[in-house]
Amino acid sequence: MEIKYEYARKRSEFGRPCSFSDFPAEVTVDIPPNPSLAKDFIPQDPVDFAVQEGPVLSLHEVNTERMEVSIRGVNHVEGGWPKHIDPKNSELTSRYREEVEREEVYTKTVQRLGSLVEHFIRQNNTIDIYEEYFEEEEEEDEEEEHPSAKIINVFRDPNTIRRMATHLSWHPDANRAVAVAYCSLDFQDSRRDMNFDSYIWDLEKPYTPELTLKPSSPVVTLEYNSKDWYHMLGGCYNGQIVCWDTRKGGLPMEMTPVEFSHRDPVYGACWLPSRTGTECLSGSTDGQVLWWDIRKLSQPSEKLILDITREDQLKNALGAISLEFAHTMPTKFLVGTEQGIIISCNRDAKTPPEKIANIFRSHVGAVYTVTRNPFFPKVFLSVGDWTARIWTEELLDSSSIMETKYHTAYLLDVCWSPVKPAVFFTARSDGILDIWDFLFHQKEPSLSLKVSNDPLLSLRSQDNGQIIGCGTKMGNVSLLRISPGLCTLRKNEKTLTSSVCAR
Repeated sequence: MEIKYEYARKRSEFGRPCSFSDFPAEVTVDIPPNPSLAKDFIPQDPVDFAVQEGPVLSLHEVNTERMEVSIRGVNHVEGGWPKHIDPKNSELTSRYREEVEREEVYTKTVQRLGSLVEHFIRQNNTIDIYEEYFEEEEEEDEEEEHPSAKIINVFRDPNTIRRMATHLSWHPDANRAVAVAYCSLDFQDSRRDMNFDSYIWDLEKPYTPELTLKPSSPVVTLEYNSKDWYHMLGGCYNGQIVCWDTRKGGLPMEMTPVEFSHRDPVYGACWLPSRTGTECLSGSTDGQVLWWDIRKLSQPSEKLILDITREDQLKNALGAISLEFAHTMPTKFLVGTEQGIIISCNRDAKTPPEKIANIFRSHVGAVYTVTRNPFFPKVFLSVGDWTARIWTEELLDSSSIMETKYHTAYLLDVCWSPVKPAVFFTARSDGILDIWDFLFHQKEPSLSLKVSNDPLLSLRSQDNGQIIGCGTKMGNVSLLRISPGLCTLRKNEKTLTSSVCAR
């Protein structure tokens, strides 16, 4: 017999317990730091430090067993036939079926399963488990629900010198992000080292921006392209139009030359529906509305001077401070002016004077926002001075069909609910957000919420109407979730809204 291994110790010495002893600590190995290895490490930013000023307490934790779930698949062969039976061969399958049916086990199994199936079928036919017994009571409870809203998140301007959050734009892909335009609109703001950057915020990462947009001049307005999500349009304080491709970073992809741009800040910029998805529209307080194609921003493709005397003179033009374009009315757009007049324009008119279709003398001061109802495009909403007013293009006598009460604070922005035709939101200079539903109250808001101590400058609702973004003068953007009753369409609500607006 060949010896494979020879043991030098006795069997009794195997498994002997260790013998420990006390002795002072000593350094066995000392490895000095190597500065050249620092480049291989990634610094962690931010770093969280926990500071405990209270008394040290004992802590006991109990953790339940973790449930580990594995995903497995089952490969189902057609018909569950044995391997030696080809399911495509009808002769083999019929022969095998006859053999199985002749077996005694098959007959007993069918009889047993048949009685069970018959029992459950009779149960299902006896009781409708999906029947709603209290539909009327549930509807009454919904109507009695008290309107409410709460702040769920806040994005803050990361710069030391705070600027205004002048405009918001939600990402078209399920509103997963929001673009915020930051700019100081104070006249001759002389603060040094003011940053020009604007940001795109991911809703799941509220502490650091997802992308930093770096224009040559502060951006007053920002808009996502609903067709090509990665294209973003911006109107700058110096009058330039800027376009970004977010796939390539935060530097502008195209920019209009200064000599062919607006002469004043661009307060409104909209994408136009086209096959290429590259056409856009801009309005400024210099009295001009310009059409652009981002493939060639060297000069505007079309121009309109906002001269309501229809003499097409720039010296008589009214300054555009808000712009509204709805895809449901591709040839028309609305312009709110500094002089309190709303101009309805028609792009298909042959001459520039004919493009100014209708004039609505709306507010005492500037029309900060004008927006069309998403359900009834001929009905639009404006905000300026101390009121918000509802208009319709079917009535040309320059009188609004509805208006809110006069507030003590200025109204600075407004937007419709995208899911309820009679609900809209107004932002006030005292930091209060008002939610109106004119089917229930026309003189008082359904809900007033103090969002900030600073004036609210910008509003924008998500497509589902559940979350509202509010931008403040100090650069904070608060996201508010409103109660289901304010974002759920009820029966006959469209019909009632249509009848109210038609009166």
